[in-house]
Amino acid sequence: MAAAALSGGFADPARDASYAFRALMKVMARPGQIEQLAPVTAPAPLSPAAGTALLTLCDPETPIYLAGDADCELVRDWLRFHTGAPLVGPENCSFAVGAWDALMPLSPYPLGTPEYPDRSATLIVEMSDLEAEGTTLTGPGIQTTAALSLPDPEALSRNAARFPLGLDFFFTCGDRIAALPRSTRIGACMSR
Repeated sequence: MAAAALSGGFADPARDASYAFRALMKVMARPGQIEQLAPVTAPAPLSPAAGTALLTLCDPETPIYLAGDADCELVRDWLRFHTGAPLVGPENCSFAVGAWDALMPLSPYPLGTPEYPDRSATLIVEMSDLEAEGTTLTGPGIQTTAALSLPDPEALSRNAARFPLGLDFFFTCGDRIAALPRSTRIGACMSR
């Protein structure tokens, strides 16, 4: 295991994970809101926000799928050392991380079942840009409407139509993060 895999975690694990968890729950409760995380130093190609989310939410009982460029030796070693999470394919994961195109198609990921809709996957989508503009969002946690720059509004709208089943999403860019729970309705794209 490379020495780089041993570094880059939380400086104060209990305190830092607690702050990060609150920020992650805040963006999930308020779709379209973007928060800045106090990031960890995650190995490339993971963004600091994606690394922080994975360290906060994953443990030895949380299977992770690494898609595309995220599936590299340094990221695998870093996650094993800091979380102990098993690495699996998309059909068995609780969390998946990668760029949108690398995470496609959405069909293999667990969507939950009518009895256990919570047994679905959460995808952490690495974005080159993340702005509170673009596609209109409505639903729980949004007073009237919100907007978020989404990679594929049509695919995300089809996912939302499966509610209460479906996938949840975090979108990360640098040290910034936003969320899109499956209960959010996706509307039209708004121009600036």
